[in-house]
Amino acid sequence: MKGGRRHLDEDDVRVRARGGSRPRTRIRPKHEDAREGFVTAVDRGRYRCLVEGRAVVAMKARELGRGSIVVGDRVALVGDLSGRPDTLARVVRVEERDSVLRRTADDTDPVERVIVANADQLAIVCSLADPEPRPRFIDRCLVAAFDAGLDPLLCLTKADLADPGELLRTYAGLDLPYVVTSRTGDLGGLRERLAERCSVLVGYSGVGKSTLVNLLVPDADRSVGDVNPVTGRGRHTSTSAVALPFEDGWIIDTPGLRSFGLAHVSADDVVAGFPDLDEAVADCPPGCTHTEDAPGCALDAGRAEGRLDAERVASLRRLLGSREDERQST
Repeated sequence: MKGGRRHLDEDDVRVRARGGSRPRTRIRPKHEDAREGFVTAVDRGRYRCLVEGRAVVAMKARELGRGSIVVGDRVALVGDLSGRPDTLARVVRVEERDSVLRRTADDTDPVERVIVANADQLAIVCSLADPEPRPRFIDRCLVAAFDAGLDPLLCLTKADLADPGELLRTYAGLDLPYVVTSRTGDLGGLRERLAERCSVLVGYSGVGKSTLVNLLVPDADRSVGDVNPVTGRGRHTSTSAVALPFEDGWIIDTPGLRSFGLAHVSADDVVAGFPDLDEAVADCPPGCTHTEDAPGCALDAGRAEGRLDAERVASLRRLLGSREDERQST
């Protein structure tokens, strides 16, 4: 030591281990004792699951990484499964999904958003008035149902305000199952259509989706809102998806949607989602885009001859055109 100071050596240097001092391993625990559960709701990183008839709140185990867990997932859980207040279990495994319903924010958004898993029926809820029906939204949902392998069901609400005939004629060639309901409480056979199925209900805001759920499942207590008299748009009353047990099946209510992007669906699959037009495009020239300016497109001939519904052709072309326009603008 010289001048009150001494030379430093490696023993004087403290190095903090990166990522902790515990050795890492790729071997993950198997959790053979895990119990099966069904995810009924997701809220800020907490998962409400039904386990052997009990409602259990769980968090995701760290070893699962960044993968998403959504309503409808079948999962394996460990930890405190009593369901008592202030207890927390862990989701340690997500079982293979039978189906996945996805959407994107718009037709160019590369990020897919999984809405629900393991549903087998998509109930497309559309009001006949207040707000006005949106056939283009219905068409998008039908394409999404085709892509996910779900059976579509058209559910028309507020029949006491408007006649469903015109809208039903638009889809007459699809053999699309439908029910017509009213605000008087007439469910038009909807209960029978949903029994023993896992059905996800989708619709734009204000169509009466939460009202239907409250009629079907009185204990659901889903919030109900009014339609804005200026914009004609409904207020978002359901803020998150929730699965409700219903007659040996499930009803999954989802928040009202303003759009249903289909960036994750190829153009060919979009066309396949229009089964009344799919056969006609087989006569199109190779590489046909099926849009309004596509030379030799068979949709033009079919429409001119009256074999194809002009509104359906316009809807398909609008959908394909919007995807192409948005891609070119990005």
